[in-house]
Parts: sequence; structure tokens; C-alpha cells
Amino acid sequence: MIALAGHESRPRAGRPKRADARRNYEQLVEQARRAFAEHGVDASLDEIARRAGVASGTLYRHFPTRLDLIEAVLGEQIAELVDLGRGLLSAEDRFDALFTWLRAALTHSLTYRGLAAAVMNSALDRGNGLVSTWHAEMFKVGAALLARAREAGVIAADADEADVLKLVGAIAWAVQDAADGPAQADRLLALLMNGLRLDDRR
Repeated sequence: MIALAGHESRPRAGRPKRADARRNYEQLVEQARRAFAEHGVDASLDEIARRAGVASGTLYRHFPTRLDLIEAVLGEQIAELVDLGRGLLSAEDRFDALFTWLRAALTHSLTYRGLAAAVMNSALDRGNGLVSTWHAEMFKVGAALLARAREAGVIAADADEADVLKLVGAIAWAVQDAADGPAQADRLLALLMNGLRLDDRR
């Protein structure tokens, strides 16, 4: 599924203020991002700490549980997607802006689907609004990009943001276990976008 999310996650809000602590925090999140992308949610936390150049105790001071670290990684990645979308709202080519953002969201979903599922399951268990907040922010930026493309007359006027995002999510689900999943995802997204396109660049 697409991790339809925004960037106001608890870990981002709680970043440490001291320069050395902030540096350790950022290195831990970066190394966790790489480890989770390579090995999934069960990646070794001790190995993440080693790659970040800190002791395991430092990792646990910043992130008492594995879920805290997962949420921080997702928060950073989703923040980048939201920022990318906002930047693309001023792009001259509105079709390419939409395509670029949907492709980035699809790539994110394929890379971090295990993390998104872990956070979603925990959010349901704890009854917090983390996932719904993320969903709302991502939906907002996706809808704005789609609206600009509709207004420019480069995609079908009846293209609905909820439908388009669901279709992109369906692509991620359909290729998640395929050996050439990213390549399949690119082809399917191109088919979707060509179906939406109204100009003469088909």
C-alpha cells in the first residue's frame, strides 16, 4: 500500500536540541532508513547503531523501542515526499509534476511497505491518530497536484484524487512480491498516467 502520510510525526517533533545529540539522532535515522530498506523491519538495531558510529545505549536513549525508530524513519521519508509535492506545485509542466510525485510516492511505498504496516498496526492497537494524520497530509498535496493538472487540461476532468491514489496503491500491492517489482511498477504507473492524459504527448 502507499504510505499516505505527512510529516508531523512524534519523532520529528521530539528531535534533540544539542548539536551532538541532534547529529547522533540524524545519523541513527539515516542508517536505520538504509537498514530497513535492505533488511525490513527486523533489521538489527545494534548494527544500525554501529553504522551510525554510536553505542547501542545511545540508540535506545533516542528510540526506546523499535517502533519509535520505525516511526522516525517514516516521518523523515514522508516529510520529503510532502516537501517534494509542495515544491512541484509551482512547476510549469503540471502533468510531469503530478507524474513525478506519484512515482516518488510509489517508490516509497515499495521500499518501506513493511515499515508502514508496522506503524499502522501499532496505531490501531494504541488508538492514536498518527496514520490518519499522515494520510491527510499526503492526500492534501496529492489532491493539489491533481487539481492543477485538471485545471491545465492535461488530464481527464473527472480524474478523482481518491481514485487515482487508490490506483497507485493498487500498483504497489500488485507488484510487491515480484522479482522485477520496481520495473513493473514503473510500467503500470505509465499506463495509468497515459490513461489520464489529455494532451498530444501520448
